[in-house]
Amino acid sequence: MIIKVCGMREARNIHDVLETGADWIGLDFRPGSERYVSQIPSYSGIIPDSGSLSPFLSNGRCGQTKKYLLCGVFADDMPQNIVMRVVNYGLDIVQLDGVESTVMIDNLRRTLDPDIHAGIRIMKRIAVTCREDMELYKDFADSVDYFLFDLQAGMDDWTLLEAYRGDVPFFLGGVIGTEKTDRLKSFSHPRFYGIDLNEEFETAPAFKDTTRLKAFLDKLR
Repeated sequence: MIIKVCGMREARNIHDVLETGADWIGLDFRPGSERYVSQIPSYSGIIPDSGSLSPFLSNGRCGQTKKYLLCGVFADDMPQNIVMRVVNYGLDIVQLDGVESTVMIDNLRRTLDPDIHAGIRIMKRIAVTCREDMELYKDFADSVDYFLFDLQAGMDDWTLLEAYRGDVPFFLGGVIGTEKTDRLKSFSHPRFYGIDLNEEFETAPAFKDTTRLKAFLDKLR
């Protein structure tokens, strides 16, 4: 089970979260989000803007010897903005949370792979409020590498996931906290790949409580 901790922004906190055993780190590039990761403007038409975490991330990838992946979260953003952040932050995965079309996704992949980032992976988030939402995956099955099935507030019926018959691996997201440990350990699906964790482990927007997170992951694994 891959552990993706999303909504990260503070360099030291990212380092500490990785020490708990997280596998993927999610950076939020959706303007207006409380967890938005900003660019550092160059104020030049020649030198591109740089990533606000770039110096720290480029320093041995947070000083980690363990391999981890960086996932950038976008929603209906312009392709050139996504490409710029893939370059500036060394993103391994692009997560799309908006109403992006398969044409846009396919074009984005061709732009990035292989010239800019060979093997870039793309994840599509699908908000799940009812069983019919689970059928939306069919529109994207040939265009993405992962799905994030994001169970919305009040949606606690995990049997909905049984409706997924696709071949693309999926992450489970939504309200996932310590109270879901036993349920996650017993959950089974042939394409279940990992979980997406975020505000349930925060003490403030973008800042994770690593003590609680480590206790959760130790029990889960």
